[in-house]
Amino acid sequence: MHSYFISLSSPHYSKLKHSGLIIATVIGLASCASSAPSFGERGYTEEGKASYYSPKLQGRAMANGQPYRKGKLTAAHKKLPFGTKVKVTNLQTNKSVKVKITDRGPFVKGRIVDLSEAAANRIGSKKAGVVPVKVKVIKPATKK
Repeated sequence: MHSYFISLSSPHYSKLKHSGLIIATVIGLASCASSAPSFGERGYTEEGKASYYSPKLQGRAMANGQPYRKGKLTAAHKKLPFGTKVKVTNLQTNKSVKVKITDRGPFVKGRIVDLSEAAANRIGSKKAGVVPVKVKVIKPATKK
């Protein structure tokens, strides 16, 4: 019959104690590692292309029921909840604008956000029409 008892004064105990500390440290650090924010949560980001609303849409109802106003800082996104506030950064100019999601779209492959005219002007994308952007949630929609 074998005995698996290790004396506290044994040199083997010192090695086991040291190994245990390393394992505990690694596990502790791994649990502290941050994971990417979930969809719609603060810090969630996407990259893709942005376009902007045609001036012809002025006054027409958006998906949230409100009329589109080209002078407001608003945007359309396919899935982010209405009321979510996002920061849109033009990756070519590094200019940013904060907008509220008020509509659905764009429905063109590769485009992730449709900006109001005022928002497009702020990031310098109106003349270009379609620009590469990063969208970052800065304030999730309030739950009702």
